[in-house]
Amino acid sequence: MEKIETFVGGMIILFSAVVSYFLMRRDKREGKQKSAKLPLPPGSMGWPYIGESLQLYSQDPNLFFFSKQKRYGEIFKTHILGCACVMLTSPEAARFVLVTKAHLFKPTYPKCKENLIGPSALFFHQGEYHLRLRKLVQCSLSPDSIRNIVQGIEDIVASILDSWAAQKDTVINTFDEMKKLSFDVGILSIFGQLEAHYKEKLKKNYCIVTKGYNSFPTMIPGTTYKNAFLARKRLSKILSEIISERKEKKLGGKDLLGSLLNSKDEKGEILTDDQIADNMIGVLFAAQDTTASIMTWTLKYLHDDPKLLELVKAEQKAVYELNNGGTRPLSWSQTRNHMPTTNKVVLESLRMASIISFTFREAVADVEYKGYLIPKGWKVMPLFRNIHHNPEFFKDPQKFDPSRFEVAPKPNTFVPFGSGLHACPGNELAKLEILVMIHHLVTKFRWEVVGSQSGIQYGPFPIPLHGLPARFWKESSS
Repeated sequence: MEKIETFVGGMIILFSAVVSYFLMRRDKREGKQKSAKLPLPPGSMGWPYIGESLQLYSQDPNLFFFSKQKRYGEIFKTHILGCACVMLTSPEAARFVLVTKAHLFKPTYPKCKENLIGPSALFFHQGEYHLRLRKLVQCSLSPDSIRNIVQGIEDIVASILDSWAAQKDTVINTFDEMKKLSFDVGILSIFGQLEAHYKEKLKKNYCIVTKGYNSFPTMIPGTTYKNAFLARKRLSKILSEIISERKEKKLGGKDLLGSLLNSKDEKGEILTDDQIADNMIGVLFAAQDTTASIMTWTLKYLHDDPKLLELVKAEQKAVYELNNGGTRPLSWSQTRNHMPTTNKVVLESLRMASIISFTFREAVADVEYKGYLIPKGWKVMPLFRNIHHNPEFFKDPQKFDPSRFEVAPKPNTFVPFGSGLHACPGNELAKLEILVMIHHLVTKFRWEVVGSQSGIQYGPFPIPLHGLPARFWKESSS
């Protein structure tokens, strides 16, 4: 079956390459016609058929983007993944696309990924529907809402850390374990307290779906994508059961499901069950891997800097003692006001790791930017990592230095959660989750990284090599 899937995948790539070749010829022809007035940005469209996709994926993708920026400047064109693209590497350009002229650039995702998440998820849309759903999601993930689940997040973190410590002599994949943590926190924020059998069904099937996000989109039985597609159907049925129960019991709640169920538009119309399900899956998709990635990187950065780790430990021990040796739960105000050093560590981790290295948009009309033409239909990619690692904005950008956040970054130079109407609405929940995890880890546990402590892998988000293999144990037993 793997050979069949590989063959089919190869045929898909070949077909895509042929199609992209003709599209590229058309785009170049149209570009030449339009460039009588405005030139296209500088850059290379690469080889016929495949553009520069091989150059992108035969090396660290960041090297590809940084070398292009060095050669062509803050705006350049290329052709990757079957698409003519314009790359933008300045804060002003990112703001132009994501904020000031956002109506000219629509979010774009592969159709195969949209099918697995659900076509009604808010980040596939613009206009009134998007604004309505975004308001609902933002409300359920706002500080006023998530301050009520701090103790619930603590319980999840404490449980998973104890499970690691119980395997003291076992090397664990830190990233995989952080995904479990983020999934449980996502479930808490969406459903509040959910019955265990529902949680296990959701976890089992969602795990299969996640494997399909970046697989070849073939519907041949037994392939990764087909399995993910079937698991997504099962998720719909499970979510439908949960929604029906909540409706029957007429339960409200400040969680996301409660907000979606209680929503009515100006005409008094409610959301359909499919719309509700798609947006719950969308929140899990947006939250799990990204938050797990940044938590894994934060552990690595602390492990690699013993002096910084001791500073964070001292700060968290002080909070621990305020809570009577950990017998009282953390409070929202403590995470906001009593963890200044730890908060700067989180911000610097977000900058260094730049989990969301770029975002995709598509020009819905011909757009002029700084004398260049961005043709309608071309993909536009603001490169967040290039901005975060630009020495003009962050001195010695390859150095992990939380003290740089003692002063606020220049406007639009620090955008780890995106910007504009499509910025991540769950940023406060993600930061809270990271702070709670750090608090419990450094006050009660110790850990050591096993094997190589350098290297990055992409899947598709950057994570430490092999998911950061490590051992964990309770500090009192060391």
